[in-house]
Amino acid sequence: MRICVLGAGAWGTAMAMAAAAGGAAHEVRLWARDPAQAAAMAQARENTRYLRGIALPPALHVVSGAVADAVADADLLILGAPMSALRSTLQALQALPSPAAPLAWLCKGVEPAHAEGAQGLLAHEVQAQVAPQLRCGVLSGPSFAQEVARGQPTALVAASPDAALRALLVQAFHGPSLRVYANEDIVGVEVGGAVKNVLAIATGLADGLQLGLNARAALITRGLAEMTRFGLALGARPETFMGLSGLGDLVLTATGDLSRNRRVGLLLAEGRTLAQAVESLGHVAEGVYCARTVVQRARHLGVDMPIAEGVVAVLDGRLAPADAVRLLMEREPGAELG
Repeated sequence: MRICVLGAGAWGTAMAMAAAAGGAAHEVRLWARDPAQAAAMAQARENTRYLRGIALPPALHVVSGAVADAVADADLLILGAPMSALRSTLQALQALPSPAAPLAWLCKGVEPAHAEGAQGLLAHEVQAQVAPQLRCGVLSGPSFAQEVARGQPTALVAASPDAALRALLVQAFHGPSLRVYANEDIVGVEVGGAVKNVLAIATGLADGLQLGLNARAALITRGLAEMTRFGLALGARPETFMGLSGLGDLVLTATGDLSRNRRVGLLLAEGRTLAQAVESLGHVAEGVYCARTVVQRARHLGVDMPIAEGVVAVLDGRLAPADAVRLLMEREPGAELG
């Protein structure tokens, strides 16, 4: 299979490495927007900016130049760009003179609304707007790029309403160190990938305030309830949130030391400003950028998300971390499954 990964950040590089080292006879091409970065990676045989010290597999070819040339003969495309670049990348693929190959994106988040009164969109909703002819899906689940690049055991979910595309993604990436499960519920998988980032900030705040393990467990559990309510209102299936892209990704991102979103919460609890916290990361923390959009859409749907609301209040500087926790604890009691 000829696979082209668009975007040479941490995630694009890691998934290109996984495909090239998976044991199948795939021809894998990793496209970098910056020609200088592509040349440096090809020479050093590693992504020194994002995955320093991890060698690229011999079968992985790093390229740059026109996107049309990079994807021309591909059987499968993987979009490694962040959520903020998804729309423009899909538009570029839609405009190609010949139809692009099936594709899956790796980004997790919600696109901010582009017009007054509009609702922020999940990735598949953006695709339906700008590139409806493309066959699309998402690869998601509990995974840090560094561990995937090192070949450490990982399980992902390939979600799409297109059964043939789901099978293609499993064929492309399933290997000795990477298990890929199929799921047709793209809505639920994308909701899990987006909302878990917001909840990881909340857990980082609690851990930074040294509230204890009881508080962490409560936040994760009640956060999962918020995620599920939000997803069901958008048409997702409830069982998806007990799977890899729901509970699995939430636990990893809320507790893992490699989690950028968790790190934001820890830094805010230390008294850093949001600008200082984001600057210190050096990478994108999607929860910072999609938290407000998630809350706005939840309000529009009439979905109660108090933890996410508290995160937004802290990010906006309207509440101190300790005050956000206090307000959560002062809420009226209710039924656990409500």
